Amino acid sequence: MKFRQRRPREEPEINFIPLIDVMLVILIFVMATTTYSKFAELKINLPTADAEKAAETPQTVQITVSANGQYSLNEQLLTFSSPEEFALELRKAAGNNPDPMIVINADGQASHQSVVNVMEAARLAGYGKLTFATQTNSK
Repeated sequence: MKFRQRRPREEPEINFIPLIDVMLVILIFVMATTTYSKFAELKINLPTADAEKAAETPQTVQITVSANGQYSLNEQLLTFSSPEEFALELRKAAGNNPDPMIVINADGQASHQSVVNVMEAARLAGYGKLTFATQTNSK
């Protein structure tokens, strides 16, 4: 048996220069095609909508929030000190309906916290169907 003399193995080498070139081209492409938006300059006017009315409406509980923070539940003025108390009033207004549609009629000038209080009370009462009433633009 003849054994061949082994040649020394050549270590494989990785050439990083083409890889760096490709990454540089990709970086330049991403930088050139990216658009930057300024969200601090958003000007919005709420609430208005042009949606059509639904054909069939399920049993609803109407909650109205005025601009000065007063609440009414099904057209009856309501005062409460915590969302838990308001949740109890919501359950009373819903009666035996397990999941009524909660319609929030909030004034356009009502504070955000006032609307969040209503949403928190609905969550505590276990109601997940919330919607906001809007008016259509009259042009």
